[in-house]
Amino acid sequence: MTPLARAQRQLTAHPLAADAALAAGVLLCMLAGSFVDPHSGHSVSWRIRTPDPLSLLLMTLGAAALVFRRRAPMAVLAVTGTVSVVESVTGDPRAPVAMSAVVALFTVAATTDRPTTWRAGLLTMTVLTGAAMLAGPLPWYAQENLGILAWTGIGATAGDAVRSRRAVVQAIRERAERAERTREEEARRRVAEERLRIARDLHDVVAHHIALVNVQAGVAAHVMDRRPDQAKEALAHVREASRSALNELRATVGLLRQSGDPEAPTEPAPGLDRLDELAGTFRSAGLQVEVARSDDGTTLPAAVDLAAYRVIQEALTNVQKHAGPAARAEVSVVRVGPSLEVTVLDDGTDDGPQGAGPQQGGGHGLLGMRERVTALRGTLTTGPRYGGGFRVHAILPVKPRTADAKDPV
Repeated sequence: MTPLARAQRQLTAHPLAADAALAAGVLLCMLAGSFVDPHSGHSVSWRIRTPDPLSLLLMTLGAAALVFRRRAPMAVLAVTGTVSVVESVTGDPRAPVAMSAVVALFTVAATTDRPTTWRAGLLTMTVLTGAAMLAGPLPWYAQENLGILAWTGIGATAGDAVRSRRAVVQAIRERAERAERTREEEARRRVAEERLRIARDLHDVVAHHIALVNVQAGVAAHVMDRRPDQAKEALAHVREASRSALNELRATVGLLRQSGDPEAPTEPAPGLDRLDELAGTFRSAGLQVEVARSDDGTTLPAAVDLAAYRVIQEALTNVQKHAGPAARAEVSVVRVGPSLEVTVLDDGTDDGPQGAGPQQGGGHGLLGMRERVTALRGTLTTGPRYGGGFRVHAILPVKPRTADAKDPV
């Protein structure tokens, strides 16, 4: 750090000391200017003369008032203006006491608003110049009188320019800070959304396959001694379900890898093209599932295709877990205008309705389905059916609305 920068930092940290140094400098300038005698013939004389005691007192008072220019700028302007008026009326030859008033006017303009600067500047110029022209010892057209008008105008203009520059710099700084905060908030929002999406995928994958593993393992344990062939078939289903769970977990967790990490084997996200395979896994676990579709030829966006698959998967998993072994499930996928309607019904009530388990046990199945559908601007309706069973009904927009691009993020 250079000595000049170090000195500027010290003065910024101690404003009163900086104002005291400024006041001392102004006093020295006024004392030096009081030695010039502008009335010796037709040219300016630099002969040394002793200022009047009153002029010395007025210069000292004006300089001393500048020490408090930041604390009370208007009061300091009033004091310096008063001593300048007294010097303009009584001083002959005149001492440059008005310099303190110019500095005070600069401070007022730099620390207040523009209307206040206009009022204070016009009042100061009018009073000082009028007093010097009308009551001073010099003719009204003297250069010293016009000099007071010019210097007070320069002080007000320079102060207003400094204030405007500070306002522009502050606005730029605030805009940069606001942009930085906006970027950080956007990054946090995107991270939260990605975390929620990954959590939903992991929940759907784990809940579905672990439920199947649990059922098949129970079947294998039950028939191990009496029907070993059926037990082997159940264990094969356990192995297949666990392998599918591992593959989907690997594909999901692979999204979290950094760009420089070695590539992990992945597979496409599941969709309704695998609905028959999904229903088959539940049928092999003992759940009767009927599938009806009337969406042939419909090309779905990847997000909608995945959401429909996950809703059906989670709904059937809940049927398997909560509706009892004798339950029957019906799955329908229908294209209705610009939307795709997915419905999952069951008629089993061994342990209560399908939603009772997750809601009472603290599960997140229904919540995950609702969040997934809502993220696509769809609607999800769940609830018990009249006469027993449970119903899950999702409406997913196949084509995004034209107003989506205008919606605020």
